[in-house]
Amino acid sequence: MMWSLSRFRAGDLVEVRSKKEILATLDRYGRMDGMPFMPEMLQFCGRRFRVSAVAHKTCETSCKTYKARRLQATVHLAGLRCDGSAHGECQAECNLFWRDTWLKPADESIGGSTKPSLPLPISANCTESDLFANTRISTRPDEEPRYSCQATDLTAATQPLAWWDPRQYIRDVVTRNHSLAHVLRVLWIAFLKHFYQRTPRGYRLLKSFHEWMHRWLTGRELPDFEGSIKRGQRTSTGRLHLKPGERVRIKSKDEIVKTIDQAGSNRGLYYDIEMSRYCGSVVTVRRAVTKIIDEFTGKMLHMKEPCIMLEGV
Repeated sequence: MMWSLSRFRAGDLVEVRSKKEILATLDRYGRMDGMPFMPEMLQFCGRRFRVSAVAHKTCETSCKTYKARRLQATVHLAGLRCDGSAHGECQAECNLFWRDTWLKPADESIGGSTKPSLPLPISANCTESDLFANTRISTRPDEEPRYSCQATDLTAATQPLAWWDPRQYIRDVVTRNHSLAHVLRVLWIAFLKHFYQRTPRGYRLLKSFHEWMHRWLTGRELPDFEGSIKRGQRTSTGRLHLKPGERVRIKSKDEIVKTIDQAGSNRGLYYDIEMSRYCGSVVTVRRAVTKIIDEFTGKMLHMKEPCIMLEGV
């Protein structure tokens, strides 16, 4: 299958099509090429937003392969996340995927667009009621609810993407998602890590060089968070009873490694290396999260203890 890049670019101003137009593009399951249009997205119809990124690749978690997947003609819009209102009040606030067909250039209505609208595929098989009905897989009163959303159905809406496929890195630049310097920097650091991990001789020297290069290119220390708590030992809670609007300081790397085990988690929640860039930052508490949908089963998961979302993180 051809890999169709979005016609839009990061920073473009677009308008979400009307509800009637979007429903006409969906099958009776509320999907277009496998991608669900969810009821939570209806509130944005007819409004204008900036493209925050072209979603040409993503990471698959719904089938637990954790491998890269490619998307066709899809973008993310700035600030638009799922509020979970049609999915049992899920609090994950996932980034929404928008097919190109559901959008049009914002200046089209005044006749100044250089990107004429795509012809809409008319199906007339989906109604607004269908969108809400399709959010649940199981509806029997004696069964635990199982939900269907973009996160749970991501595999059906994407295709496999090999890590070595060079097109993904070129598209990062072409779409304006990242600068050429950023892409080259990330690839160089990844190459160094891959190289020293496969080289027994001179391991320490290569790792030291990798650490130095990472700090020189990014201004941050290497995000190799190796937990100090042994497997099987209970990790601390450190619960602060934080409320939305409160200001907090994210702990340093040395402080965080003391709170996670050797598998990199604290009571089941992993500390991902993407979080390392925020170490030491002072930020605002966004909300406490107590429940999210399990992308693998579609069932609602309830946190043993509230987790915290932070503004801008």
